[in-house]
Amino acid sequence: MHIERVPNRNSPPAVLLRQSYREGGKVRKRTLANLSKLPDDAIEGLRILLKGGTAIDSLESAFEIQSSLPHGHVAAVLGTLKNIGLESLISDRASRQRDLVTAMIVARIIDPASKLATARGLSTDTCNSTLCDLLKVQDADADDLYEAMDWLGDRQQEIEQRIAAKHLSEGSLILYDVTSTYFEGTTCPLAQYGYSRDKKRGKLQIIFGLLCNAAGCPLAVEVFEGNVNDATTLSPILEKVRTRFGIQRLVLVGDRGVLTSARIESELKGVEGLDWITALRAPQIRELVEQEAIQLSLFDQKDLAAIQSPDYPGERLIACRNPYLAEERATTREELLQATEKKLDEIVVATTREKRRLKGAEKIGVRVGKIINRYQVAKHFNLKITDNSFSYERNHEKIAVEAKLDGMYVIRTSVSKSMLDDPRAVKAYKSLSQVEQAFRCYKTIDLKVRPIYHRLAHRVRSHVFLCLLAYYVEWQMREKLAPLLFEEEECPEAQEPDSVVVPNKSQTPARRKASTKRNSECFPVQSFRTLLNNLATITKNRVQPSLGGISVSFDKLTIPSPLQQKAFDLLGVPLTL
Repeated sequence: MHIERVPNRNSPPAVLLRQSYREGGKVRKRTLANLSKLPDDAIEGLRILLKGGTAIDSLESAFEIQSSLPHGHVAAVLGTLKNIGLESLISDRASRQRDLVTAMIVARIIDPASKLATARGLSTDTCNSTLCDLLKVQDADADDLYEAMDWLGDRQQEIEQRIAAKHLSEGSLILYDVTSTYFEGTTCPLAQYGYSRDKKRGKLQIIFGLLCNAAGCPLAVEVFEGNVNDATTLSPILEKVRTRFGIQRLVLVGDRGVLTSARIESELKGVEGLDWITALRAPQIRELVEQEAIQLSLFDQKDLAAIQSPDYPGERLIACRNPYLAEERATTREELLQATEKKLDEIVVATTREKRRLKGAEKIGVRVGKIINRYQVAKHFNLKITDNSFSYERNHEKIAVEAKLDGMYVIRTSVSKSMLDDPRAVKAYKSLSQVEQAFRCYKTIDLKVRPIYHRLAHRVRSHVFLCLLAYYVEWQMREKLAPLLFEEEECPEAQEPDSVVVPNKSQTPARRKASTKRNSECFPVQSFRTLLNNLATITKNRVQPSLGGISVSFDKLTIPSPLQQKAFDLLGVPLTL
């Protein structure tokens, strides 16, 4: 900031408090306050302060901070949202509903909370950031946000089509997976009891499936009842991609629990333009080993091999074995066996002690069942239970059979080798980890889709879709901020890994950052959430100086640190929106 005297024809010159900034490579100025009525000594004292000097004590006490609101994280998220054109994807026309939806998306990223808490954060009296001022939604209450959610839900299909048109094309690789999240309340028809991935017993839940492109960019989400089988979610997803998105040629990559053999036979095989990549389940792999279609000698010189089986006519099977994963699973199994044996030994002692001896086959069996089910290694033990005794031993034969499968998985695909060779097909299946990353952000790390309190089905769907749009913005931000995060980044000089099966142990940029905690420019690296918190320390301060009995006020932003300025440079957004 600086003080500038502007000639005013026959009148005294105007004394203006101004701020210089850059826009498109040009230096521009904005006027913050008119100081023309201040005494000359007050103006001179203020000029000294702005230049870093020291003024008289009375001048120091004349400045007050009326308010100070976190601004940097809002500018980063809202600026990215505008840059990627999400506002126009939501609606071509500016409206209050669009502004409220935008506010909820930004709030979901910077501070996920209930709609009531979000409304409090947007209120003039209780605002906790500059978001309400930037979007002019200071008077919004919780009911307004719910109405905006309903408006968004009605537009979900159109918005998803626009996003898909931007990130998909004919012949695209599409990633699909499902997850569940628990539900608070009992009145929503979508909330049902089912297999809980969150390990929340006695809780109702919903299931939602997420579609991403090959790079992991989220495209669409579909919500299902909590007791729906994963494989049955496939039909509406295919309908969405092929009919609504208009993509006729695609390669669908799905987990073995979604692309089951039954679904492949009934919905995928014979459909023109539709190919798929999945993996076999452990029992199916065991059958191939027993048929000698897979032999361990295949992996003596390499870690993947194309195999054939009459059980899968017209399909490609690619057997992979990761020695590091095999060693890890063997270690884990041994630890579980030893932990189980320790508890079983306690039961053996209980059946042989003199006082309060454990008796009765039923009672002994109940205690044994709790132990072996806890560690899920019952199949590896031979148990002998009588009314007065209990003994056990390891089933070495079954353990040896399972050990042969350690670190082994088999990719199953209909894609021709000319379209995707074996390594690229394996890499395509492993890219499902990007959907898992999306689920972690969705449920725990950043967006916190749960707990869900909405009672109406369409509100639940709107809430989940709102989180999808928030992750769409976050994904874009993570891509651009990768040099400052504990994440892999594009490295032009990086070589292709020798194997897509065995993890790359070389010193990649992500590994170097993890070990040194700094990037190549010596900036400290951090998580996405920590970086947002750091940007939030850039505040917008309302300053009111009282000099000579005249009060003027102006806004002043905190000067960003080099790290914060680097983040804004990577995002390509200005600090002032």
